[in-house]
Amino acid sequence: MTVILVRHGRSTANTSGVLAGRTPGVALDDKGRAQSLDLIGRLGDVASRLQAVVRSPLQRCGETVAPLVDQLDGVPEVIDDRLAEVDYGQWSGRKLTDLVNEPLWKTVQRNPSHAVFPDGEGLADVSRRATAAVRALDREYSGADGHGVWLACSHGDVIKSVVADALGMHLDAFQRIVVDPASITVIGYSHDRPYVLTVNNGGSLTLPAPRVHADAEVGGGAGA
Repeated sequence: MTVILVRHGRSTANTSGVLAGRTPGVALDDKGRAQSLDLIGRLGDVASRLQAVVRSPLQRCGETVAPLVDQLDGVPEVIDDRLAEVDYGQWSGRKLTDLVNEPLWKTVQRNPSHAVFPDGEGLADVSRRATAAVRALDREYSGADGHGVWLACSHGDVIKSVVADALGMHLDAFQRIVVDPASITVIGYSHDRPYVLTVNNGGSLTLPAPRVHADAEVGGGAGA
């Protein structure tokens, strides 16, 4: 029912201003490694409720969740290719300062649903694969009572596309969403609709009690 979406910690590509994409060997930098250690404390008691830790196959995601997985007893670590970074094709490994001059840059900013990276994939395809994966994984790890909590570690544009879907936003508006390295975003899925509980949280996590029904609280509810 509830997925905790974690963007990987800060990487060497982030600090060098390079679009890493699926380039192998991109690791966390010193701050990113510290963020991976901090994730355990930020999750607090929620960590003990996790049914699974699912992650992108890329190194920086594996390094981000490694300390958490080491602390969890019997919780599976699952690698899912559907949570992988966008295949940026020929854009991969290039400086962002160079890419901003490409004609496609404006499409990525203003009409991302039409953006297809040269020799790579389109952002609309990313949205379809990522949202389908998260919804399927949520059904798998929501538990017998439907109140299960699980964690997915992925990448900025991938998480943004999942949030846009949960908010009912057109993909062309997804650049309005900010997902920083090591940030926590939480979405609760119900039979009727998703509920976005937090986005780009850089602090500690508190989850509200499980919903006893799918209807939204008129007036906003009492919170956690």
